[in-house]
This record gives sequence, structure tokens and C-alpha cells, in this order.
Amino acid sequence: MNISLIIGWVLSFGLVVFGIFDGGQIMWFVEVASLAITVGGTIGCLVASFPMSYLAGVPKKFGMALFPKKYKPEKYIDDIVEYAKIARGRGLLALEESANGCQDQFMKSALMLIVDANDAEKVRGMLDDAISFMVERHENGRAFFEKGVGIFPAFGMLGTLVGLVNMLNTMDTNPDGLASGMATALITTFYGSLFANVLFAPLAAALKNTHEDELLCMQIIEEGVLAIAAGSNPRYIQEKLEFMLPKSKKKSDSAGA
Repeated sequence: MNISLIIGWVLSFGLVVFGIFDGGQIMWFVEVASLAITVGGTIGCLVASFPMSYLAGVPKKFGMALFPKKYKPEKYIDDIVEYAKIARGRGLLALEESANGCQDQFMKSALMLIVDANDAEKVRGMLDDAISFMVERHENGRAFFEKGVGIFPAFGMLGTLVGLVNMLNTMDTNPDGLASGMATALITTFYGSLFANVLFAPLAAALKNTHEDELLCMQIIEEGVLAIAAGSNPRYIQEKLEFMLPKSKKKSDSAGA
């Protein structure tokens, strides 16, 4: 589970509730009409913005944010170094057996491309295309949550304007209700900001973080496989790939030649 996401939600919602109770009442912040405008309006707009085939996959994207796949770039580097040793000692054709046993489909495809003696530039082009398609898919996958971040505040403001219009139109007949009417009008802005920044923005960020991890691993695979095809020394390959890692993840030891 994405523990940081859960901790963040607990802290955010918890501190908001604490702020409400510190001199206020929770029922002051419960307004059915405001919820209907803000939440209902946002959901309606999101449904109108995406095809049903896309919307059917939103729960899966939500699950991916809560339970992200873990990527370990250091492990990919170790595997590539082992493949480099095999290729250096027994030739590229010896990698076919290793490729067939590879669990990562992108790694398997990349290895098979060099086993089949494809031109290096052609291999790079195919791998670049695969990475570009992955980036596009992931951007499309988190578009629902990113769009929600923008729509929630907009409907919050819309609800506030509706509340203000209703309040101003009843000032002559009910001047004592001015304060409560203003509070009701502002609650929709509160809802819009809360759901956008506490719920949807972290979900979009969680998906983007997972995307960045996968992208780094795919780039490591690409550069590593091309280095293997060029006949580079395994130690050189490891050092080259470790330059792509964040400093905190770089290994102190190096593989032998």
C-alpha cells in the first residue's frame, strides 16, 4: 500500500477536522446543497469529459495509486550487468535463453531485439517508441484526476455564486439570515478546495511518481541493452547506468569485468 498517501490523507483531513472543532461545529460544514453542486457538478463534468470506456478504468487507476507497483532500478542494473557478462563470454545469441526467462516484458523484448542482430539505431528507435507510448498511456491514465483538480475549485466558486445570489435576493425579507447565508455560500468553496487539493491532487501525484519510477527503469533497460549490443565492458555498463540513478540509490561496489 502507498503508505505516504494514506498518512498524508489522515494528516490533511485530520487537521482540517481539528481546525473545524477548534471554535466551531462539524455541522456548520455539512451542507447538502453545496455538496450537490461541488461534488455532483464535478463528477458530472468529468463524466462528460471522458468516454465510458475510459471511465470504466478509473477504479483501476485509483487502485494503482493506493497499491503502486514497486520498481527497483538497482535490480535492473544488476540484471543487465549479468546479461552483459553472458554476452561478453558466450555471444549475443546466448542471451535468448535469459530473455525467455525474463519477467519484465520490456526487458525481454529489448534483449530479443539485439539477439536477432537488429541494427542498433533501429533498436533504439523501437525502444524509444515503446517508451513514448508508455508515457502517453500514463498521462492519459491520470488525466481524470488532474482534470478533477481544476474542476473542483471551479464548481466550488460556482456554488458560492449561487449561494450569494440566493442570499442577496432574500435580504429584504430575511435580513437576519445574512450571516448564515454567507457561511453557506462559502462552504462550496471550502468543498472545492478540500477535494481538489487533499483527494485528487495526491492521487494524480501518486500515479505520476509510479510513472517516473517505471520510466527510469525503461530508460535503464534501453541504455543497458544497447551497451550490451555494442560489446561494452560489464563494469563500464554498470557505471554508466548508475549515473542515471538518484545519488541515494547508487551502489558503492562495482561489478567485475
